Amino acid sequence: MGYDALGLSWDERNQRVAQERAAIVKTRRTSFDVCDIRHLDSRTDLRCKFDVVICLETIEHILDDQKLINDMAGCLRNMGTLLLTTPYKRFRAIGPQPDDGPLSILEDGGHVRRGYLDSDLRTLCTRAGLEVDEISYCSGFISQKITYLLRIGSKVNRLFAWLAILPLRVLPLLDFALGRILKWPDYSICLRAHKPSALQSSAIGEIAQEFSASPLG
Repeated sequence: MGYDALGLSWDERNQRVAQERAAIVKTRRTSFDVCDIRHLDSRTDLRCKFDVVICLETIEHILDDQKLINDMAGCLRNMGTLLLTTPYKRFRAIGPQPDDGPLSILEDGGHVRRGYLDSDLRTLCTRAGLEVDEISYCSGFISQKITYLLRIGSKVNRLFAWLAILPLRVLPLLDFALGRILKWPDYSICLRAHKPSALQSSAIGEIAQEFSASPLG
């Protein structure tokens, strides 16, 4: 797409593999840094640097989720966009573990919370100074069943499991229709929010102040 992209992970090996794969597909405008996003605020060089921040299926592993949202908002330029996905709190478990817990009480790689509702994400964004543009859902019934097959197969051989489900990857096109018929909740909730410009934030604040001062009639 022509973006300059930076990938962050705490795992050094993961970043080496990512760099190798980026070189294979000739994405020359990508780079990868080793960074624990729990300490993203320490990376002052990343503040107000990005037009888009992407955080997929990560926040449910972080105890201080508000800090993470605040720190990601701090990396955005004015009018920059945050794209985030995380488990939907009302999902049906794909398998007994890890979906049905037990939840982790430490940040040991497991889920520290089951998931989020629409209202939870809106509250996190409001506190971080972000405006929510859209909340949607993804990973429906068929996607979840394919994920279950992948989990089972990966216990034997991860590469074989990926090859086995490859022909099934087209089936999630039916997720929406089948989910409506079966009344099956999607696994993930998806957020798109933006960081308002300073002028826009000021205008919103003035309107809110003016409204609160106006008598009800």
